[in-house]
Amino acid sequence: MAEKTSESKELEKKQYSLWEKSGIFAADVKSNKAPYCIPMPPPNVTGSLHMGHALNMTLQDILTRFERMQGRDVLWQPGTDHAGIATQMVVERLLADEGKTRHDLGRENFLKRVWEWKEHSGSTITTQLRRLGATPDWSRERFTMDEGLNKAVNKVFVQLYKEKLIYKDKRLVNWDPKLHTAISDLEVEQREETGSMWHFKYPIKGQPDRFITIATTRPETMLGDTAVAVHPSDERYRDLVGKLVVLPIVGREIPIIADEYADPEKGSGAVKITPAHDFNDFEVGKRHNLPMISILDINAKINENGPQEYVGMDRFAARKKVVAEIEALGLLEKIDKHKYQLPYGDRSNVIIEPLLTDQWYCDAKTLAGPAIKAVEEGRTQFVPANWTKTYYEWMHNIQPWCISRQLWWGHQIPAWYGPDKSVFVAETEEEAKAQAKEKFGKDVTLERDPDVLDTWFSSALWPFSTLGWPDNVPEVKRYYPAETLITGFDIIFFWVARMMMMGIHFMGDVPFRKVYIHALVRDEKGQKMSKSKGNIIDPLQLIDEFGADALRFTLTSMAAQGRDVKLGAKNVEGNRNFATKLKSAVNFCEMNNARLKLDFKPESVKLTLNKWIIGELVTTSMETAEALKAYRFNEAAKHLSEFAWDMFCDLYIEFTKPVFMGTDEVAKQETRDTLAWVLGQVLLLLNPIMPYVTETLHMHLLGKPEASPDKSDWLQSKRWPEFDAKIIDQAARDEMNWVVKLISEIRSVRSVMGVPAADQIRMLLKGASDVNKKRLKAHQDIICRRARLISAEANDAAAPKGSVTQVLGEATIILPIADVIDFGKEQARLKKEIEKVEADIERIDRNLNNKDFLAKADAEIVAEKREARAEAESAKAKLAQALKQLEAA
Repeated sequence: MAEKTSESKELEKKQYSLWEKSGIFAADVKSNKAPYCIPMPPPNVTGSLHMGHALNMTLQDILTRFERMQGRDVLWQPGTDHAGIATQMVVERLLADEGKTRHDLGRENFLKRVWEWKEHSGSTITTQLRRLGATPDWSRERFTMDEGLNKAVNKVFVQLYKEKLIYKDKRLVNWDPKLHTAISDLEVEQREETGSMWHFKYPIKGQPDRFITIATTRPETMLGDTAVAVHPSDERYRDLVGKLVVLPIVGREIPIIADEYADPEKGSGAVKITPAHDFNDFEVGKRHNLPMISILDINAKINENGPQEYVGMDRFAARKKVVAEIEALGLLEKIDKHKYQLPYGDRSNVIIEPLLTDQWYCDAKTLAGPAIKAVEEGRTQFVPANWTKTYYEWMHNIQPWCISRQLWWGHQIPAWYGPDKSVFVAETEEEAKAQAKEKFGKDVTLERDPDVLDTWFSSALWPFSTLGWPDNVPEVKRYYPAETLITGFDIIFFWVARMMMMGIHFMGDVPFRKVYIHALVRDEKGQKMSKSKGNIIDPLQLIDEFGADALRFTLTSMAAQGRDVKLGAKNVEGNRNFATKLKSAVNFCEMNNARLKLDFKPESVKLTLNKWIIGELVTTSMETAEALKAYRFNEAAKHLSEFAWDMFCDLYIEFTKPVFMGTDEVAKQETRDTLAWVLGQVLLLLNPIMPYVTETLHMHLLGKPEASPDKSDWLQSKRWPEFDAKIIDQAARDEMNWVVKLISEIRSVRSVMGVPAADQIRMLLKGASDVNKKRLKAHQDIICRRARLISAEANDAAAPKGSVTQVLGEATIILPIADVIDFGKEQARLKKEIEKVEADIERIDRNLNNKDFLAKADAEIVAEKREARAEAESAKAKLAQALKQLEAA
């Protein structure tokens, strides 16, 4: 039976293997279908599936499957990123277990070890994506270090160098003193800590007993100070601008300069300027042409530019010594406790130092111009649109991009140095040697630059390098630009913007038409997941416990645009119950001999009940397609859930039972055929979100094995249904939806009034139109069955004593309930519930009226609070109305 097999992990594995081997995921470059391309954000080759991946890949897979069903030739381009630092660290840790370092092996042998590790362990993440049910074209899987992508990287680097858009410069970078490499801002983790703020007095030259006070959290950097800055409008220091101070300990004379970077409202209003060890100071230094004195080496120890007695000292030991000396000189004004953000390397877990080093840079500002214009002109659109502003802010303030890293694993920079240190940039060593021979007039020995490129450099080429560029292949012409990119907001700048820059520069067009930015997946309390909080939810554990479909549907149903996903195991468990509900529907079909007929004609049905459900299905199909095309994934899931669970399983199936228990064989057969066909369509519409269970249950409707090898049987090989709107019988929909509304109102009143579920009551319908009287009579059995009624009749007499009422259109529902509830007890219960709701409202109002809360809470939390208040007010009104009725009855 379906209920025993559809959740089986082994069945999922068997199904997926069958699908993959069939080639159904593959794009066809020779197809005459309209192309649709979606590039997979390449997960790190070191990675394991986390909840962010699960959301991102689920949404991509839904679009991929949906567009295939639209009849398009879909390329979901898969691959993995070589993840420079992360991968190198993994292999270095393995070497450490052997008592070795990479330097013991040498570069060539170390890289062999990395490739060996990649071959044995690098497929973990892609195996896990298969568990999730992802269906990219695995035959086209790429790796950012494979030969073709390396060729693309070298070509791009060389061309940009020739265009003077890549150059070498000495600038500040985020330096990791443990890993000995520059790292990107994304690899820096800001941690709040409590430390000290030291206030030092710097003596003014030529003015005994006059000082200017600066404050610092990094006293050791004062050894590299080259100025003190004050605001141009700060009257306190106007006479000091242009004067010199004598830098304590060092004795160096440095100027007092006027610069708007200094904040008169902060501290003394004067700031020390250390251009070689602070990013803001670096910009001040450039504006005022200050010396840039670097006093730290690559290990974050004091170098030869510091005082002799400091050379070789660790930065933190030097800090203590500086403070002690300043205090001994009588120049320590005070020490404050201070909370501040400290930058840590996310891999090394050590404090990052801004360090002045020679690095390769890309002129991102020049490349950003066309990328900004493309979004302004609408050639690429962000969804939700508010992320466009974030993109502009980053792009308009873009800085030179440091593209070199001091690692061994990665794309080695295609630059060679001659005997006189002149540089030769070329795609191959042979070309570099030819350039050198032309310069020197003879063959010379060249030494290749040891650095590698930032991982984001190769990732920036992903939309076209994965298609085979720079070779002239048909895939580039057919699948570039991509239709859609789905990614997280945290890499809009690091990845999306750089793909835009590179795509436009080298391909002449944007890399994708739409960029859908999904939100964060948080825990059920709305907290960001982290190891330190112990609240990380493992998607693989959820898949093991509840099945891939339950997780996929949960993530989809929560993927509202602009709103973070708050996920708990209970959410996923609830959607496993949805899958169980679908299985029960299939079992109901089997029990009633309802078999899927492929030649069923929905427009031919006669029964109002069947016309109604077909009309609702057609509406659901259209609404779901519209939602998916607009990236409103949660709305698509809502449409499907409300129809499949609420309308089909809870209502229609119940409504068919009187038909099956009756004697009209023609009506029975039509209802059997409609039941099976509509359920088949439900499974088809759900297939992009819940592929495993829908394929399995569809096989049961066909009376075939769960994992049929015949592709033509598979839902994923079928077209999304396209219905003629004429198939919707509005009269039937109006009639049955009135019946549904009547039942819903009666059940709601029963619930609010505390009527026991086992007790049947009478229902009178007063003031009903002739049409609704006929509806009541025609569907009396269904109404009584679903609303737990003894009887249901139209009656315009006055309501019996002890009755409660509910308005339904032009009519009034009358429910005599005095015999089944204790009015006094129910009134007391309702008063308590009202008090509880009022307390909830009061608590919410305290938050919403609290300026501190509003200042700290993000917009989403505030919106949720307001929604919760509105819901509480609605509940209060409903309870108050019920209490009023009981008091009057």
